[in-house]
Amino acid sequence: MYLPGNQKTKKCLKMRGSLSSMGFVGILFWGFSYGINAEKQACGNKSDICEDLCSLCDSSFYTRTECYETLIMIDCHEPFKKTMSNLSATDLCTWDNIMSPYDNFTVCTETKAECLWIPYPNKLVETMFVDIHAKYFKSCPTQEYGDPPPSVVFALVMTPICLIPVMVVLVVMKTKNGDRRS
Repeated sequence: MYLPGNQKTKKCLKMRGSLSSMGFVGILFWGFSYGINAEKQACGNKSDICEDLCSLCDSSFYTRTECYETLIMIDCHEPFKKTMSNLSATDLCTWDNIMSPYDNFTVCTETKAECLWIPYPNKLVETMFVDIHAKYFKSCPTQEYGDPPPSVVFALVMTPICLIPVMVVLVVMKTKNGDRRS
């Protein structure tokens, strides 16, 4: 999870933000709005962690969306992968074993999106969850519901069909006897 003084996160953002001289000239030519957040944007809430995330992203050379992607890869996805790599194949298919890391990953990505005012759920997170399921849970047995046996289907279909003629006969007999009370 992200801590305000997380040096690994800051270092990675600076490495991503380093530009070659050609890139720097391009940014100057096209203006600061195409790669650098020239002005501070609003922050999701006023907690210390959110303020730190917002200032970290606003001081980088990337948009908040790109910063968000880097943050969740470092602070959310890497710890999740590390936890999942410590589990055996059978443990991966037991919900009690994966519930905590799965929930931590979800909360981490959602919290960072809320702080940076990124819509949640978003395409990036959806793609990450699909990749996680394809990588870790593809060999887990799924409980699929199939059609019931033919004898059960036959009984369920035939019961109302057989009751219709009986109901018609009762209505006709009641009407024939002249008893018009219901």
